[in-house]
Amino acid sequence: MTFFFKTDPAARAGMSGMSDLREPIKIAAADLIRVVHGVRAGHLAEPTPCESYDVRGLCNHLLYWGPALHAAARKSEVPPRAAAEESADLVTGDWAARLVRQTEDLACALADPDAWQGGTTMGGGDLPASMVGEMVLCEFVLHGWDLARATGQQLVSTDETGEAAEMVMLGMAEQGRRLQVFGEAVPVADSASAFERALGLSGRSPDWSR
Repeated sequence: MTFFFKTDPAARAGMSGMSDLREPIKIAAADLIRVVHGVRAGHLAEPTPCESYDVRGLCNHLLYWGPALHAAARKSEVPPRAAAEESADLVTGDWAARLVRQTEDLACALADPDAWQGGTTMGGGDLPASMVGEMVLCEFVLHGWDLARATGQQLVSTDETGEAAEMVMLGMAEQGRRLQVFGEAVPVADSASAFERALGLSGRSPDWSR
């Protein structure tokens, strides 16, 4: 679920600055790492709420895009990689340790205020640097939840991560659907939390189970 498009300016205006996402990213990274530690070999073929992926495919997705996102946050050259995600086979060896380290490094890079300023690139054209943080938050929060549900774990959502994810999704969900990044929005209860509303905006049902 890595994407390249501008978020709605009106939604951006609802935050005092996209650097406000730094703390939610830090929290979401720690939660994703905890979930990754709980993934076992027997889980890899299990389906996930992200219909395009089983657990192996979703971990491969995170491992494939993480280095490019890290380079974009650091405003450095994107490292060489397979031409397409589908041709990469990264869930090998001690892949979980690599994913944990990659997640830590990415959260650390985005803790730097300079990571949010100006423009950057992921090797496919220029984009606002702040968009990298938006993408990373969604990768951590949404795919963290996908992995947790698929492997019988719980993602510890906080009000802070849920509200940040909802704000970002309000800005990008419709365009994401046009790009076939997200499924159709799923209605949620009036009493739903911000985190559950973010899931619904991404095309996920908060009630999904294996």
